[in-house]
Amino acid sequence: MKIHHLNCGSMRPPATPGPLVCHVLLIETADGLVLVDSGFGLHDIADPARRIGSARHLIRPVLDREETAIRQVRQLGYDAADVRDIVLTHFDPDHAGGLADFPGARVHLTAAEGAAAANPLTRNERRRYQPAQRDHGPDLVEHDPSRGDGWRGFAAAIEIRPGVVLVGLDGHTRGHAAVAVDAGERWILHAGDAFFHRGQVDGTGRVPFSLAMVERSLAYERPRIRANHERLAELWAAGAPDLTLVNAHDPELLRRARAGAL
Repeated sequence: MKIHHLNCGSMRPPATPGPLVCHVLLIETADGLVLVDSGFGLHDIADPARRIGSARHLIRPVLDREETAIRQVRQLGYDAADVRDIVLTHFDPDHAGGLADFPGARVHLTAAEGAAAANPLTRNERRRYQPAQRDHGPDLVEHDPSRGDGWRGFAAAIEIRPGVVLVGLDGHTRGHAAVAVDAGERWILHAGDAFFHRGQVDGTGRVPFSLAMVERSLAYERPRIRANHERLAELWAAGAPDLTLVNAHDPELLRRARAGAL
């Protein structure tokens, strides 16, 4: 499978050194395209207040049409209908905003995340999940990672299509997941928002204070986030040559992935 590393939404939160990205994977398979997350979409640009909500004042998205997944898919010579599946790490607008640009795609996510988006229970959930993101009636396919066979020491992991594994890593949201993709000679583990900055897992501990505070303010369950940091730090330290670890918003990890330097 050929994999493209895309930035589908730059953001400029206050006091953050440089813009953040929305790191999206575009996977070319024999039976169509697969996206891991979708970044911001054209509909978000048209109506940010309704589709992103008050979070837009915190994350300050640039909302550039040329960064949307649909524009980048078309630049590669494909069309929206070629995207058969979208795998979400979670339903926050900066990850799910592009769904409406691919109305025919199946949208895979954990059952816990689907339940949280449909029935938010806390103030934080009511603020983060925007009903407008689902106005187009997406074809949601829910999975329970705990019913799978596991993956590289993660007990809650299920293969949802050949070479694509949904790994349960709740904490940032109620049903947050990572997505592992078999790229042939190596696996790519897209950790979504399980960590915000490479300094949380690479052993340096150098994390911009502003990002740590944003992560803390958005957390569904902070102890789970700390546990996820520890587990992902173990993977990073192991340095397996057949594994690339990326996340959603670190621009340096996106740069390294594009350069093949991870």
